[in-house]
Amino acid sequence: MILGTPGTGWGGMEKHTADLAGALAALDHEVHVLAHPSYRKQFGERVLFHPCPMQLGRRNPWLSYRVRRIISALHPDVVHAQGSKAATMVSRLRLPPGCRKIGTVHGSKSTERPFLQLDKVIAVSTPVYDSLTHPRKFRIFNGIDVQQSEETVSRVEEYPLPSAITVIAAGRLEPVKGFRQLISAWPGVLARFPSAHLTIFGDGSEKTGLLEQAKQLGCSESITLAGYLTNLMPVLGQADLLVISSEREGFPYILVEALMAQCLVVSTPVAGCVEILPNEAIAPDHSVTALSTLIIAALSAPGELRRQEQLAFDYARAHLTLEAMANATLEVYVDPDSDD
Repeated sequence: MILGTPGTGWGGMEKHTADLAGALAALDHEVHVLAHPSYRKQFGERVLFHPCPMQLGRRNPWLSYRVRRIISALHPDVVHAQGSKAATMVSRLRLPPGCRKIGTVHGSKSTERPFLQLDKVIAVSTPVYDSLTHPRKFRIFNGIDVQQSEETVSRVEEYPLPSAITVIAAGRLEPVKGFRQLISAWPGVLARFPSAHLTIFGDGSEKTGLLEQAKQLGCSESITLAGYLTNLMPVLGQADLLVISSEREGFPYILVEALMAQCLVVSTPVAGCVEILPNEAIAPDHSVTALSTLIIAALSAPGELRRQEQLAFDYARAHLTLEAMANATLEVYVDPDSDD
């Protein structure tokens, strides 16, 4: 399994790789991961980790040489590329007969070209799947460890949320997550629910700008930027509502975690959410007005929203598990006739 990200952050694709590698290793498969050295601690002891200088460009000769040497020594049955950069590197490898080249597409891409030279391609959501032209494409939703989720929800609170109405959001503090839109929508929510408090978990380049925005809008006292929290499950167990404000997504892990914790969710119209959540939980567009209206409606009738989202809670328990994700991936690895 090859993860090409440069080691500067830990997001959905990185979590997906670590979870999948660990699950496959737990099923007694020999799993090797090639990734940036800073990610070593994220992978369990059963996963064989190979540090590579992934901060270099995808066509860098030294990086290509390092990857090629490791793969040549391993003689793998499957080489699985996580993301576009890894797919570019894998597509250029000369592998022995019978070794399959697999790639996972984690979000909308401007080009599918790196994946077209692979034997099979996995998409993490239906919109991503529908956008692919690869003749051997498969759809596998992200999943999480149910047992671990239940254990963490039952633990002592790791982050005490305000005692008022608690709304949370989580993700990298980058433009794609739409937190500027969410903060712009917050004064409208406060006009209807003055005691509401928004807590955003995550770190990133927009932190200073988001704090300044909240101050300029006069709502800084009702917004907290809480930083990165490794385990959000206890927080989701406390919250009244999770808001996903992203401009685009592949299949957000925070959605799966919220559903496992039976935390109410509303979202902008992004992949994953539009497939799992009821229409009442999805904003018609990404505008500030639509987001504010959606949040107000959810807080006005939480019991009704919970009734509407019960099918999503049940679906997550049955299908959005780490075991389901690992087993579906194995089918793609070994069955030449398997399909979506």
